[in-house]
Amino acid sequence: MAVTGAASGIGRALAIELAARGADLALADRDEAGLQSVAAEIAKGSTRKVSLHRLDIGDSEAVTAFAREAIAAHPALNIVINNAGVALLGQFHEIDQAQMEWLFNINFWGAVHATRAFLPHLASQPASHIVNLSSIFGIVAPPGQTAYSAAKFAVRGFSEALRHELQMAKSPIRLSVVHPGGIKTNIVRNSRAGSGVTDNERRVQSIERFDAIAQTSAKDAALRIIKGIEKNEPRILIGGDARFMDILQRFRPATYWNVMAKRIEKASKRGK
Repeated sequence: MAVTGAASGIGRALAIELAARGADLALADRDEAGLQSVAAEIAKGSTRKVSLHRLDIGDSEAVTAFAREAIAAHPALNIVINNAGVALLGQFHEIDQAQMEWLFNINFWGAVHATRAFLPHLASQPASHIVNLSSIFGIVAPPGQTAYSAAKFAVRGFSEALRHELQMAKSPIRLSVVHPGGIKTNIVRNSRAGSGVTDNERRVQSIERFDAIAQTSAKDAALRIIKGIEKNEPRILIGGDARFMDILQRFRPATYWNVMAKRIEKASKRGK
């Protein structure tokens, strides 16, 4: 199995849980120290083969090289989890074009390039699976998330169209797209700020609000993804908040945010 963004958050939890289930792993991240830490933790309870790959997921040539190296290290590799992602703080007028392209190169093009790079090999396996991490913000689009939501909506659209193509071609490859709600990771804490964001107060508020409303641990998110792979679920929603927002936007597709803004404010005040 190949997992990108494996040094922290959901990716790290996936690596640990998959190793516990006897999987050989190709783990990729630009954080080499984080990868070493994950590998050391896995080694405590598993003797499975783990290869580590320093990777800038926004570099298409590096992604191609990663796929080549991962397949060479693990010839039977049959699952690819495109998990790597970043966040960007600021409203649209506060984010410059270069920053938006930076986010897209990681959150969208990273998944596309990895899918393209691994696809021929996966097609040669008797059974294989691609898992693309979108977000609940690939289903609903809150203010202050123009870049992130656009990229995650794009991941969703790409994944659903590709899944239909694979089904029509009777391919052995299955594809799931994942929509996590609030997961207790450092993605907001590690987010970049838009060039037009001139104060640090909003970053602090964003972190506090996210920490207050995030409901699901990275481990529970990983377990839900693994269950979704085992059951071949085309769409994997993670957390009660994600399921609620998914239903809400179906009933109020143009006005769901009026409801969500009030709920988020109340949850933030309650600290849960």
